[in-house]
Amino acid sequence: MKLLRRLLDEVVANKSLLLFLGLMLMFRSAVADWMQVPTGSMNPTIVEGDRILVDKAAYGLRVPFTNVRLTHGGDPQRGDIVIFPSPKDGTTLVKRVVGLPGDTITLRGERLYINGAALDYASTQSSADAQLPIATRGEQREYFTETLGDAAHAIMVLPRRNAMRSFAPVTVPAGQYFMMGDSRDNSEDSRYFGFVPRETIVGRAYRVAYSLDADRWYRPRTDRFFSPLN
Repeated sequence: MKLLRRLLDEVVANKSLLLFLGLMLMFRSAVADWMQVPTGSMNPTIVEGDRILVDKAAYGLRVPFTNVRLTHGGDPQRGDIVIFPSPKDGTTLVKRVVGLPGDTITLRGERLYINGAALDYASTQSSADAQLPIATRGEQREYFTETLGDAAHAIMVLPRRNAMRSFAPVTVPAGQYFMMGDSRDNSEDSRYFGFVPRETIVGRAYRVAYSLDADRWYRPRTDRFFSPLN
């Protein structure tokens, strides 16, 4: 009897903590979350070891722990960095929106064309180059500024890798999007698994919370803390 009473007292004493944890889980499921990036498909914008913040309400508020949306929210825009499950195997991916519903997309020698117009490119350098994994820094690599609409971002090209650098024009169906990684020769994206339905897009990544360098005993990359992704 004393043991039962003690257990009940502990439950009552900890109900505030349990309520807080429950609300936190609901918040992370439906409103905002953070995730670790283990691959280099978004180099140089996102570096392996970055933990990024995700706005899960950016494209509509959802019922926690489901894909049921309570509101429509804004639509993904070209240049947004979004989180979604791979149509191929369900793995959580981070990619950039390149094509909107109705767009015609083609790639010719690493150069994107949207609705027949070539995007603007310029050779550049990246401050993230020194923070890339040792294996990547051992490869030949080039950086370019790519302009999507009014926004510009850096992309990385690995010319010695076997990759899809060109494809014929494709038209993005209604309600779907064409995604690509910023590391163009090191990204499994819509070139390989096709279009991504809007309802599966979980949220928009917008900032690095913090970053740890696995090649240097997980030393914090303090210059990346709280840095914006766009």
